[in-house]
Amino acid sequence: MFGIKEIDAATLKQWMDAGEDFRLVDIRTEAEIAQGVIEGAEWIPMHLIPLRIEEFRNGPRTVIYCRSGNRSAQVCAFLAQHGAGDQCINLQGGIIGWARAGYPVAGRETLKVA
Repeated sequence: MFGIKEIDAATLKQWMDAGEDFRLVDIRTEAEIAQGVIEGAEWIPMHLIPLRIEEFRNGPRTVIYCRSGNRSAQVCAFLAQHGAGDQCINLQGGIIGWARAGYPVAGRETLKVA
């Protein structure tokens, strides 16, 4: 999507393995997270993002993901329009792309409720 930063699953996995400093946020619905998550992610449902925008403006670099990467791209575009674009990165392909790349999908019990 034009105007937002993006990362692919392989690069995200490299960051995780290298202990890079970033926040990982899952914006999917509760029903979707029941199907699995990327370990270490925080859960902030998409509809709550506008209420928590300051966290993204003033927080660490943040990778945002959804099921396929479409909603998370919209969230990144929204955050960019509201002054948080430098901090937010969309996971291309979402958790589907992550799983297709062969990376592990964890149970929802590993999800941090932010």
